[in-house]
Amino acid sequence: MARLRKKACVALFLFTLFIFGTMMGLRTLKPSDGFSDLAPGLELMPVAGDRADRRSISNEVVASPAQPRAVGNAKTALWNSSPDKGIFYDVHIFYYVWYGNPKVDGKYLHWDHVLVPHWDPKVAASYPKGRHTPPEDIGSSFYPELGPYSSRDPVLLESHMEQLKASGAGVLVLSWYPPGLADDNGEAAEDLVPAVMDAAHRHRIKVAFHIQPYKGRTDRTVHDNIKYIIDNKRYGNHGALYRFKTSTGKILPLFYIYDSYLTQPGSWADLLTVSGSHSLRNTPYDGVFIALIVEERHKHDILSSGFDGMYTYFASNGFSFGSSHQNWKAIKTFCDANNLMFIPSVGPGYIDTSIRPWNNHNTRNRVNGKYYETSLQAALMVRPEIVTITSFNEWHEGTQIEKAVPKKTATRIYLDYQPHKPDLYLELTRKWAEQFNREKEQWLILIPTAAEPSIS
Repeated sequence: MARLRKKACVALFLFTLFIFGTMMGLRTLKPSDGFSDLAPGLELMPVAGDRADRRSISNEVVASPAQPRAVGNAKTALWNSSPDKGIFYDVHIFYYVWYGNPKVDGKYLHWDHVLVPHWDPKVAASYPKGRHTPPEDIGSSFYPELGPYSSRDPVLLESHMEQLKASGAGVLVLSWYPPGLADDNGEAAEDLVPAVMDAAHRHRIKVAFHIQPYKGRTDRTVHDNIKYIIDNKRYGNHGALYRFKTSTGKILPLFYIYDSYLTQPGSWADLLTVSGSHSLRNTPYDGVFIALIVEERHKHDILSSGFDGMYTYFASNGFSFGSSHQNWKAIKTFCDANNLMFIPSVGPGYIDTSIRPWNNHNTRNRVNGKYYETSLQAALMVRPEIVTITSFNEWHEGTQIEKAVPKKTATRIYLDYQPHKPDLYLELTRKWAEQFNREKEQWLILIPTAAEPSIS
């Protein structure tokens, strides 16, 4: 009898472990309750204000900067795929060119990322300090198939464009800083933009600009940034520049403005409303401007600012109001009622503990692709004009869909995509891009007045 009781206890213990493991796995597929943590990238300050960013469409039309372009807040057309059906311009993916290595750049850039300290000194004291030491130890929980590469390597750029083309994503959303400026862990790379655009153009991929926050950024400096991009012959007239066609036939470049919440709505209104003191509207520098939504109140700020829509960026479901799948229907309803575009951002997972060792609670496991597919399904459920993917190659935050391989060193074991191949997330992206395209064909039946695209 005692032996049976012992066996029953062992069985109960094993069953309890199984249930606990299952619940931890499921946790990664739904938002956290009572979330109040800071957004990645905001580790030194509390979340405040609001964010705004991007909207887009794709065609080959090149507008002359010398000719004023009409603008309006009309909803965009929903048909964005290329003629050969192989590339989908309503699928946008965030892309970073801040990586470097000794062979090309004379030193490692970003792969040697610092370990970011927690903003609370008491918490920070419990975690390691310093920086990574490539090539065996890089600032990522995954290891790229191409190794710790340089974004300036022409061979690397070709490989990336091939991977993007394989994924079906038609618009590369390029992280951009003005000339001479960069993030805290990198160096200026604005001079690399023409090479990126040339490589993208060879593969029929479009490029949109993701304007990053930089020291001194204001609505007036963004005015200068937009003017610089449009007037620059290497950018403004480039065949790869992504332009969005509205339902009223207006064709405008699209810009994502990251961390737009750092600037007050009234200042943005001076730039983005017709009556603004230095408005871009109805000028040669007009465009489609998309803001980042983090907190619920940001949607009202984005509306009053004069933005054309909002995106969510973060790939950690439940991390913020905007990135929580369960809130997307309400956000889309608000946008529809106010003639704004809602662009949800999806990602394959999230893990940034290689650079923020204290941020484990925001990790979202990939679950062999299930997390990504859950995110994509949630996005399609709200019938958006565009879906953004976070990201192609943000390795620090573990959101990349770029090819990764198993890697084990004397001190580290990297995560990987096994039991699947390194191109798992490229394949999943194409699968869902095609599904998005098929569903849009059905949605268009309900929108008989939608404008036809202009894709040459």
